[in-house]
Amino acid sequence: MDDFASLPLVIEPADLQARLSAPELILVDLTSAARYAEGHIPGARFVDPKRTQLGQPPAPGLQPPREQLESLFGELGHRPEAVYVVYDDEGGGWAGRFIWLLDVIGQQRYHYLNGGLTAWLAEDRPLSRELPAPAGGPVALSLHDEPTASRDYLLGRLGAADLAIWDARSPQEYRGEKVLAAKGGHIPGAVNFEWTAAMDPSRALRIRTDIAGRLEELGITPDKEIVTHCQTHHRSGLTYLIAKALGYPRVKGYAGSWGEWGNHPDTPVEL
Repeated sequence: MDDFASLPLVIEPADLQARLSAPELILVDLTSAARYAEGHIPGARFVDPKRTQLGQPPAPGLQPPREQLESLFGELGHRPEAVYVVYDDEGGGWAGRFIWLLDVIGQQRYHYLNGGLTAWLAEDRPLSRELPAPAGGPVALSLHDEPTASRDYLLGRLGAADLAIWDARSPQEYRGEKVLAAKGGHIPGAVNFEWTAAMDPSRALRIRTDIAGRLEELGITPDKEIVTHCQTHHRSGLTYLIAKALGYPRVKGYAGSWGEWGNHPDTPVEL
């Protein structure tokens, strides 16, 4: 049994610090190059968040090609027995998107550092400027479709009683007052709960402790299939992560997100 086997998906800084020397650990930093150089959690490997996305308009949030993922995970030293711990410094968006990618490659052993670097620094835990040695070249990966909702999949599920679409964008985007695509508004039936509302600023950006009840009030419940999105499936990385951490059995990220839906001529929109 590995050192992380008894831990939930969301772990605390003390849990991580006690396991920094675990041989199975791959610690991933998704802050920024400048922040990483300034000081990171000892042993962490930096991943530029942009590498987790396709990066091409109109839907930059789509999944990167296999070759790109094989190169990225090779650099991290990916292996089946690895346990990933991921963090960022913004409350969990990029870290959650990386967890979605771990699901895409079929890697089920992972954890999110609650509050990320913000929580780590708030507790005066150690930082390092040392760069881990390169791990290796590309690794062969099998990609899985289940964690992802395509546009066509979502179109085919609209109106289903067991579907909850969690829109993690701002209320202004949801209502069509702030338009970041050819069309404004939201996917029909979607429920808006902005990603930042899921964070607790008084607890160093940790996930709020009452999140399960808040989602229940909104009808985002574990008996439904949850499809979450934002503009590029960055902010909705956090909401994907939260649904997974709560044990919801059917969770998908709509990687195309509003960048795709709002720019497509044939997608229905509500205001």
